[in-house]
Amino acid sequence: MKTLDIEAVQAFVLTADLKSFTRAAEVLDTTQSAVSLKIKRLEDGLGRRLLERTPRQVRLSADGTAFLEPARELVAAHHGAISAFGTSQRRLVIGVSHHVVGADLPMLLRRMSEAEPALVLEIRVAASRDVLDAFDRGQLDAAVALQHDSRRLDGETILSESFGWMAAADFEYRPPQPLRLATQAEPCSVRRMAVDALDQAGVAWTEVFVGGGVATIGAAVSAGLAVAALGHRVAPAGTVDVGMRYGLPPLPTRDVVLYSSLTDARARQALRTLGAALRSSVGVR
Repeated sequence: MKTLDIEAVQAFVLTADLKSFTRAAEVLDTTQSAVSLKIKRLEDGLGRRLLERTPRQVRLSADGTAFLEPARELVAAHHGAISAFGTSQRRLVIGVSHHVVGADLPMLLRRMSEAEPALVLEIRVAASRDVLDAFDRGQLDAAVALQHDSRRLDGETILSESFGWMAAADFEYRPPQPLRLATQAEPCSVRRMAVDALDQAGVAWTEVFVGGGVATIGAAVSAGLAVAALGHRVAPAGTVDVGMRYGLPPLPTRDVVLYSSLTDARARQALRTLGAALRSSVGVR
C-alpha cells in the first residue's frame, strides 16, 4: 500500500489552487524549488503526472484534476486530526479595502481557511482610509489597503493594482456630452484619483451613480449606467476598459499593501496565504 507525504500533498493542492509554484512557496514559507521537488516526489510515488508545467503557467493534468479533491480532503482530515488535541481557536481580524476584493473574495476566504482551519476569520471591508484608521486604533490585526501616497512606508507590498475606465461592453459616450460616472461616496481616494484625471484632461463629467462599495459600483457599471474607475482585477466579469476607445486619460497604478505586526505562526501563515492568493488573481477576470 502506498503512503503519501502530507506536506507534498499540501504543496500540490496549493500549487493547483494558486496556479504557481512561487505563490505556493510563499504560503509554505519555503523556496519554489523545494515545492517543485515535493510535488515531483509525489508524482513519482503515485506514478502519475499531476501538473503540466509551461514557462508561463501551471495547470492540472487529467490525473491531477482527478486527484485534487481527494487531496484536498486528505489535507483537511490532517488538519482535523491535529486539532483533535485541543488546538485553541484564534480570531484574526483583517480589514480590507473594498477596491482590493471583488468576485475573488470566496476564493481568498477558502484559501485562508484551508491554510489555518482553527482560525476564526473576521473580514471587515471598507475604504482604504477607514481600514488604516481602524488598524492604527488597534481594532484590526492586519490591514490590506491601497497606497495612494508615500506618507506611510511600513507595510509589505503585495501587488500593483492597475486601474481602468470600466464599462459595459455596449456603453456609449458621445462628447461633448459629459461622461457619465459611477463613484464611491466621498471621501474616497479612488474617486479623487478619477475626477482629478478627468479634470486635468479637460473631460467633462457628471456623477450619475454613487455607491456604497465596489460591489454596488460594479452593478451600476454592468447595468450600463456609467463608467467607473476600477481595478482591472476586481472589475465585474463582462465589463471592458473603454479608456482607449474614448480617449480618456490613463489612470495611475496603486500598490496594494499589507500592514501587520503579528508574530504568531498561525496568523502569519494565514496572511501569507492571503497575499499569495491576491497575487495569483492578477490578470484573472
